Amino acid sequence: MAAIVVCGGGVVGLCAGLMLAEDGHEVTVLEPDAADPPGTPREAWDGWRRAGVAQFRQPHNLLPRFRQVVDRELPGLTERLADGGCVRVDYLESLPPSIEDRAPRPGDDRFRFVTGRRPVSEAVVAAAAAEHPGLSVRRGVRVAGLVAGPSALPGVPHVAGVRTGTGEEVAADLVVDATGRRSPSAGWLAELAARPAGAESQSSGFVYYTRYFTGPEQPRRTGPQLAPVGSISLITLGGDNDTWSVTVFGPTRDAPLKALREAATFDRVVGACPRQAHWLDGRPITGVLAMAGGLDRYRRLVVDDVPVVTGFVAVGDAWACTNPSAGRGISVGALHAQLLRAAVRSSLDDPGELARAFDEATEREVTPFYRGQLAADRARIAEMDALRAGHEPPPPDPVRAGLLAAALHDADAYRALLETVTCLALPDEVLTRPGMAERLAAHAGEPPSRTHGPDRARLLDLLAG
Repeated sequence: MAAIVVCGGGVVGLCAGLMLAEDGHEVTVLEPDAADPPGTPREAWDGWRRAGVAQFRQPHNLLPRFRQVVDRELPGLTERLADGGCVRVDYLESLPPSIEDRAPRPGDDRFRFVTGRRPVSEAVVAAAAAEHPGLSVRRGVRVAGLVAGPSALPGVPHVAGVRTGTGEEVAADLVVDATGRRSPSAGWLAELAARPAGAESQSSGFVYYTRYFTGPEQPRRTGPQLAPVGSISLITLGGDNDTWSVTVFGPTRDAPLKALREAATFDRVVGACPRQAHWLDGRPITGVLAMAGGLDRYRRLVVDDVPVVTGFVAVGDAWACTNPSAGRGISVGALHAQLLRAAVRSSLDDPGELARAFDEATEREVTPFYRGQLAADRARIAEMDALRAGHEPPPPDPVRAGLLAAALHDADAYRALLETVTCLALPDEVLTRPGMAERLAAHAGEPPSRTHGPDRARLLDLLAG
């Protein structure tokens, strides 16, 4: 068995640590934020501060793929989340009214999951980690760099541990970077004279405005979780312990949207959207929380089939991150951790093979989610920009538009769309299933779903008050 260090104690880092500890490895999680989780998950929202996680109080979602992964890899965690107050969700309860065939299908339970606010969900996972005998979480310990060991491949640096901010060296057979969107590991690798990783980075181009509410029951969903409404989009998410959130987002360059920082303006805009207005029918428990500055970033630690480094891998947002509007980050991160567990099982004794095996699995199973989100974001930004300027939006991707049109009327096409949205399957997988092409062809050329909410002129009036 190996000594493994996980850098970062967020949900993905803790899940990775738990999975590896379940296989008998000695796992140490190093988390720079010193504050311990509160005594109970219900206290986490008010009592836990995570300065190192800018999005800690922004909306998060634990999609069905997260439940699928943890039910297989970490049995009992879903029940612990529910016991901590996370809400149970079934996306099939909000079938579009235009679908006449409402009969259940075998396997429909795959769309059921539990979700909650990030502090509460993370507190539950942290409690599970604290109880595992093979896992140690050290809080208030910042990783400052990597410790080099003898090379496993000619000319390729090998990592044999980490160096903390106090100068302590922690030896490891494998170091896992789970430090999230702000990962400093590019600098760590440069200090080892590693070849540059394959990398790309650009601003996501969006700004988000969110309010949280509480009430005796969750709002009834009458539209999609992520809904385009002209030159803005809205996100409505159920939360834990009788809470929920509403988010309005748009391009960072859309200056009038800054008025959404005012609660009254936020409420006016959401109140003008008929499918989301009733989500305001609760007691606000926050003001408007704004977030911008997100990155679309991707790194690959195997270049031309040669690892940049051995003894070191990156998972979740430390590997790649996008605009968070789809709520996929934790779910994709859990999938990535599952793939790491499999690679460690098969190739721990061969650092070069471990690096290649994990890279191949990542590119096959996870990178398509990154690429797909990037394409969707660029298309949505172009559409928003055109509507803001009073121009006709560019035509949508015909395949995606076909699936969206079919999903409004065909129960199986709707389930296929849900599988892609919830990370249960990749678009290419569902689109090549027998009969799917015929389902899409039956609705080819149908107009897109009507926007339910204010047009640009009305939005500007609402923003101006």
